[in-house]
Amino acid sequence: MPQTTAEKRQTFQALHRSGCFVIPNPWDVGSAVALQNLGFAALATTSAGMAWSMGKPDNKVSLEEVLAHLTALAARVDIPLNADFENAFADTPDGVAANVSRAVATGIAGLSVEDSTGDAAAPLYDFDLAVARISAARAAIDAADPTVMLTARSEGFITGKPDLTETLRRLIAYAEAGADCLYAPGLREEGQIGEVVRAVSPKPVNVLTPGLPVATLAALGVRRISVGGSLARTAWGEFLRSAREIATEGTFSAFSRAAPGGELNRLFQAPAGDS
Repeated sequence: MPQTTAEKRQTFQALHRSGCFVIPNPWDVGSAVALQNLGFAALATTSAGMAWSMGKPDNKVSLEEVLAHLTALAARVDIPLNADFENAFADTPDGVAANVSRAVATGIAGLSVEDSTGDAAAPLYDFDLAVARISAARAAIDAADPTVMLTARSEGFITGKPDLTETLRRLIAYAEAGADCLYAPGLREEGQIGEVVRAVSPKPVNVLTPGLPVATLAALGVRRISVGGSLARTAWGEFLRSAREIATEGTFSAFSRAAPGGELNRLFQAPAGDS
């Protein structure tokens, strides 16, 4: 049964209270509907996947494009949608607050805000500014709808600053500043993941899948597992292999691995959870 925006937000909060769930990352409406109809309980956007679908590199889409993307996906799926909101498209706390308010209005159930600057020379915002940005995002959400979940991301492990001590310091501060969920993409070792979970407990932790099974991550106390741009990269990988075969070999054997049209039609006709 279709859920209202309020119901999606309540469902999303409930998912984070116990257990461990996978939140896959669609890159367009079709992939979002397909993932919903495969039975996933929630979805998260991927900035990279969205950018590639628009013929752009990651981190080169505009705020307006992202807001339109969020609006389209949230309107088409009946399960919670979390937004990969990058650095909130602003440096200052006031800018973060203004843009987060606009994101909440798209119908999403949650969003993440990163502490990465996009500047290779200084890849992370200064600690105090980074915390102030999360506080501003929290205040903006509370003013609009406090049931929207705020995920705070610390990007050191994927921006050339893989310092676990600093990552823990930031995540703890972000939790204290009002983040509902904490996330440090790039962690690969079970010990590191376990330290993050313990440091911010009882708040939930999201992990970008490091290749470990769901059961292993659940045993570490991880609440949410996302896949980032991996599904999009998988789809693009098969597309490029098939196209290159045609371009270089003049053959079409890759089409034997294609999903049947009938299966796709049935998938997109299926109600949520019934594939």
